[in-house]
Amino acid sequence: MLTAVCLGWMMLLNAAGETQLVMLGTGTPRPDPDRSGPAAAVLVRGASYLVDCGPGIVRRASAARAKGLEELAPSQLKTVFVTHLHSDHTVGLVDLILTPWVVGRKEPLSAFGPVGLKHMVGSLLEAYREDIQLRIHGLENGNDTGWKVKVTEVQPGVIFKDDNVTVTAISVRHGSWKEALGYSFKTDDRTIVFSGDTAPCPELEAAAKGADILVHEVYEDTQATPEPRPGGDKWPAYMKSFHTSASELGAIAARTKPKLLLLTHVLIRKGNEAKLIQEIRAAGFEGDVKIADDLGVY
Repeated sequence: MLTAVCLGWMMLLNAAGETQLVMLGTGTPRPDPDRSGPAAAVLVRGASYLVDCGPGIVRRASAARAKGLEELAPSQLKTVFVTHLHSDHTVGLVDLILTPWVVGRKEPLSAFGPVGLKHMVGSLLEAYREDIQLRIHGLENGNDTGWKVKVTEVQPGVIFKDDNVTVTAISVRHGSWKEALGYSFKTDDRTIVFSGDTAPCPELEAAAKGADILVHEVYEDTQATPEPRPGGDKWPAYMKSFHTSASELGAIAARTKPKLLLLTHVLIRKGNEAKLIQEIRAAGFEGDVKIADDLGVY
């Protein structure tokens, strides 16, 4: 007999249609044991396309596979789109490069992202050079292809297209980062837009109009008020420059009208989930809004 959990996953998979969104990690830089670092997967016709690679990405993908999503088997983790180079979005990159290879992936990883990604990947491969060489030439007899990375540093516009999906990079505004990106994934049946980390910006808003799912970061409005923080008095200015408040996001969603507004990278005070939704509603968005969960399927 199927358990209630298995039945729930089957219902979600059937409801999602041909294109599925799996939230692998929905957290922030805080080491929350219930939320891995930022990472998501768009699944189309047996293929997976990752967005960001926060800590825990490969193990979260393996957990999703254990629930029936074979597209997230280690050998299938071949393509990733990085929004920006903040550590919480990239610290799992070396895991994504090496772990699937160690367990059998033969194809190089294809990585797309902003300027600086090539340097990051090159530095990681140099740091693990001895490990790579021993796995290839030692008793493990590993293949000499699956550890490699094809890096493409992108500019706004269409950056990837195959039989399943067209991916468009969107310039977003993330404080003092010179380059940060959002992404739009368009398939035969859905359009899914990822904000990455961003303050409100017209480029992302234009891309998000009428999306089936808008995956957007957010912070509770009161998070901009004083609270013990490493940034001290500069915290409110930091939040406004780097991120999007609930009231700002509610207004954006009211104008763009996504079928589902999915909240991730959520900065709120503990227990204030309902208050966060209220702030979004108060700004004018009347559509479907949810706080994403790790391993949630949408």
